[in-house]
Amino acid sequence: MRNTLLAAFVAATLSTTALPAWAATPDDQLVIGLSMANILTLDPAAIAGRESTAIITNVYDTPIQLDAVDVTQINPGLAESWDVSEDGTITLAFREDAVFASGNPVTVEDAIWSWKRILELELVGSATWQAYGFTVDNFDEHVQADGNTITVTMPLEGDPQLILYIFGKPSASSVIDRQAALEHEVDGDLAAGWLTTNTAGSGPFTLRNWTGNDTIILERFDDYWGGAPEMSRVLIRHMPESQTKRLMLERGDIDIGLALSVPDINALNANDDVVVQSVPSSGFYYLAVSMKDEKYQDKNVRLALRHLIDYQGINDTIMPNYGILHQRPVTPGVMGSIDAPGYELDVELAEQYLAEAGYPDGFTTQLLAVNEPPFIDIATAIQSTLAQTGIDAEIVTGTGNQVYGPMRERDFELIVGRGGGGQEPHPHSNMQSLVINPDNSDDAGLSGLIGWRTSFYNEELNDLAMQALVERDPAKQERLYEEVQYLYEDLVPAIQPISAVVDTVVFRSDIEGFQNHYGWTTRFDTVTKDR
Repeated sequence: MRNTLLAAFVAATLSTTALPAWAATPDDQLVIGLSMANILTLDPAAIAGRESTAIITNVYDTPIQLDAVDVTQINPGLAESWDVSEDGTITLAFREDAVFASGNPVTVEDAIWSWKRILELELVGSATWQAYGFTVDNFDEHVQADGNTITVTMPLEGDPQLILYIFGKPSASSVIDRQAALEHEVDGDLAAGWLTTNTAGSGPFTLRNWTGNDTIILERFDDYWGGAPEMSRVLIRHMPESQTKRLMLERGDIDIGLALSVPDINALNANDDVVVQSVPSSGFYYLAVSMKDEKYQDKNVRLALRHLIDYQGINDTIMPNYGILHQRPVTPGVMGSIDAPGYELDVELAEQYLAEAGYPDGFTTQLLAVNEPPFIDIATAIQSTLAQTGIDAEIVTGTGNQVYGPMRERDFELIVGRGGGGQEPHPHSNMQSLVINPDNSDDAGLSGLIGWRTSFYNEELNDLAMQALVERDPAKQERLYEEVQYLYEDLVPAIQPISAVVDTVVFRSDIEGFQNHYGWTTRFDTVTKDR
């Protein structure tokens, strides 16, 4: 009977043309509409996008939890408490009542295995650990278990408060059920194949089913150490079309909708049955070039592109509810954030730079963009302004994997993307993602770093950013981060931020306890329905 009812509910919610079969979503089930185009894996160490991070956050636990409202606050997770000594040593005291969905107890050995696995497989999360000097070879020396605690010493000098944020980042510190995962290991892959489509976590929900670009069903974990969630099930539906999400929100067929268009959000703002929640988020929308392409190696070409973006127009017409105008590589409001340089669309100046570079009549290029708002709209706007100087940009669209895949392989020309750190309220989070590139060789495989993906490398910039990281005097550290940004501007980097990301979520007014998270780690176990 339970399976029959579930099948009937899924079938009803999959219909967007017929009248709703339900007057409202079930009282104990949360139904979410979003685009699943960027959900490519459920391996926590391999995730990078907003949507997949939200799934992992609710299936896996991390030692600490980043607060959704106060960006300076960190809360207990699998670690009940922690201590940072004067020399920067971090001690995490794990709780003893946590179990995985399999029933296996969560141990510090599971945690250490999970984190070292990231480095061994060189997955996306490895960039976070590597940035602080951790390697496969030195990991056992610096991360050690003692009873029910884990002691972490730093391979490189750094800000220990920043290091703490590692342990709230799902891609870097999710704890996997080692025993359950290794039952599915194939040819020494540390269960990488199995964990792509299966889960082995201790979070408040477990994965029941994932059908790519269709549905994800999460079920309540009754033995969750933090208490069983009120929602028995979370049904996530693939809805790339904004109008579909708007219609289903209005009818009550879904509880929460993500990534709606500006007109649809504006229309829903006037509806008393829904709530529109906008919060500053992490990362930026940007235009990036590949420095492996001969055209874009020329600084004058990059200067031309800098002045062929209609920043104000894009932010006024396309970005409301998606982002706010921002042109620097540091998240607004954090230490070291400085005033905008004030770049503007200037076709005449861009033509001068192109002529100096030997392209007086422009050139042809390809511009990659995910085929959904606001990416495709930004790409179209940039295509139009590029054309004014003779640059013929062919827009190539696709899913997240089709678009970001070539970028991760360093085989692209231009891309409209989203990212750049900021999950931790510290400028180094942005530096690590956008600015620092410790090894520009293809063999380095640092796909988690956007700076590496674009083949942008400058040793002086790397050194200055690392000098800022280890500076312990707050005033001096802030000045160093300002210097990094001015140097970055002078170098005319491969990545030009356009907007700082704002996440806007629309949900039914009877939903309580939902708080969209700036670092994408939005939790569903806090949600109830007031009916």
